[in-house]
Amino acid sequence: MIRLFHVSDVHFGAEDPEAIAWFDRAVKAEQPDAIIMTGDLTMRARSREFEQASAWLEGLQRPTTVEVGNHDLPYFNPFARFLMPYRRYKKLAQVIEQPLDIRGLTVVPLKTTARFQMRLNWSKGYVGKRALQTSLSLLDAVPNGDLVFVAAHHPLIEAGTRSTGKTRYGRKALEALAAAGADAVLSGHVHDPFDVEEVVNGRSIRLVGAGTLSVRTRDNPPSFNEIRIQDGKFETIVRRLGEPDYRVTDAKVADEPVA
Repeated sequence: MIRLFHVSDVHFGAEDPEAIAWFDRAVKAEQPDAIIMTGDLTMRARSREFEQASAWLEGLQRPTTVEVGNHDLPYFNPFARFLMPYRRYKKLAQVIEQPLDIRGLTVVPLKTTARFQMRLNWSKGYVGKRALQTSLSLLDAVPNGDLVFVAAHHPLIEAGTRSTGKTRYGRKALEALAAAGADAVLSGHVHDPFDVEEVVNGRSIRLVGAGTLSVRTRDNPPSFNEIRIQDGKFETIVRRLGEPDYRVTDAKVADEPVA
């Protein structure tokens, strides 16, 4: 069985120390096969926040891929935002938007952040043509028989959570990814977990969202997802700080705790 930890929206600068320590203990005790971090490592993309994030990820000592979230782009420095948006990542550069290849599973990145948008709220999602084509090219190279996850920061379509992604061209991207063979799109941004199935042109694709390890919670306490993969199928276990673990299906929490 393959076990992944899907974590998102840690927001160093507004992180929850108790939640971080809880996640660290789980990683060290259980040694997941990989960690998928779907964006918003920082709160304001400050250098010291990235330094904290880098030290944290290095300390986990597991294969990791990191997506860029809207909070990870410089907010107060327009020059840096437009010309050097990733400069403060430094040591993290080697894991930013990198594919993960585990036997039987391929994880492909999809960029959903933008330095500029023709709308007032730049925090919402945007899938550009180049970003989508990059992901589709990676999907073309996936070995036959692999389960395929796409990792993005913003949900491509809404999943019934209180917060929204409002991702421009998200539906179009979802259709293209489903046609190319993606089995699921993993995301964050909304700070609440979900796992919903969408049928796109006759093909099923799952949309899986992770919660947050920050103090900026919504309808759930700090949480992360454990994804268990076996025999070409997977299930999502939501692990919530201070509460039992639960399976999530079609955006609803199952009645029984997970053993």
